[in-house]
Amino acid sequence: MKTLVILPTYNEVDNIDQVLSKLCYQDLDILVIDDNSYDGTLEKLCRWTKTKDNIFLIKRERKLGLGTAYITGFKWGLKRNYKYFFEMDADLSHDPSKIPEFIEKIKEGYDLVIGSRYLKGINIVGWDIKRLLLSKFANWYALTILNIKNLTDITSGYRVYTRECLESIDLNRVKSNGYAFQIEMAYKVIKKGLKVGEIPIIFYERNGGSSKMNKYIILEAAFMVWKLKFSEFRSCHK
Repeated sequence: MKTLVILPTYNEVDNIDQVLSKLCYQDLDILVIDDNSYDGTLEKLCRWTKTKDNIFLIKRERKLGLGTAYITGFKWGLKRNYKYFFEMDADLSHDPSKIPEFIEKIKEGYDLVIGSRYLKGINIVGWDIKRLLLSKFANWYALTILNIKNLTDITSGYRVYTRECLESIDLNRVKSNGYAFQIEMAYKVIKKGLKVGEIPIIFYERNGGSSKMNKYIILEAAFMVWKLKFSEFRSCHK
C-alpha cells in the first residue's frame, strides 16, 4: 500500500518541524508543496528532504493557492502509483495520528473519506463563535443547495481519496481554492456515483503563523456552489 500525504505550505516556519516529525515515521510518503515561503519554511523543508527519503518537496515560484497545490500533488502521486492520497493542513490543525482511522474507513469500500468536525457534535478547539458560525453556515449552505444528504462537513480539508477516485475526475477542470476546492471535489466525487464517508475528527486552531482565510475565499465558495448547481441543471436539460 502506497499512501501519500500532500501538505501545502506558505510561511509555516512555526509548525513545519512538528507536523513532519509526527508524519515521517508512519508508513507513508509526504509531498510538501511550498508557495515560495519567505519566513524560513523552505530552509527547514530542505533539511528534512536531505535526511528523510519519504519526504519530497515541490517549490513553486509564488503563492498559487490551496486548490492548485492539491491538484499538483494529486498529479504527482498518480504518476508514481500511490493508492491513497491525503489532504492535510500543515499548521497542526489536523492530527496526524488519525491517519490509520482514515485508512481503516476507506478500506471498507469508500472512495473518499472526509474528517468531519461535526459528525459527533462540534469538535473544534480554539475558534471564536464568529468563525464557528461561519463554518457551520458554509456547510449548511453548500449541502442544502447541492442537495447532499449524507455529509456533515463538506468544507473539511482533512480527507483521503483513493487512486481510482482521483482518476475518475478531470483534474484539469478543477479551478477553485480554499473552501470552494473542498466543496467542488466532494461534489464531483458524489456525481460520479462514488462512495463518500466521514469519520469524526477534532480540529485545532493553528498553533502558529497566520490564518489563510480571507473574504475572497469565502466569496469564491459562495459562488462556486451555484456554479456547480447550474452546471448540474444544464447537464440534466441537454
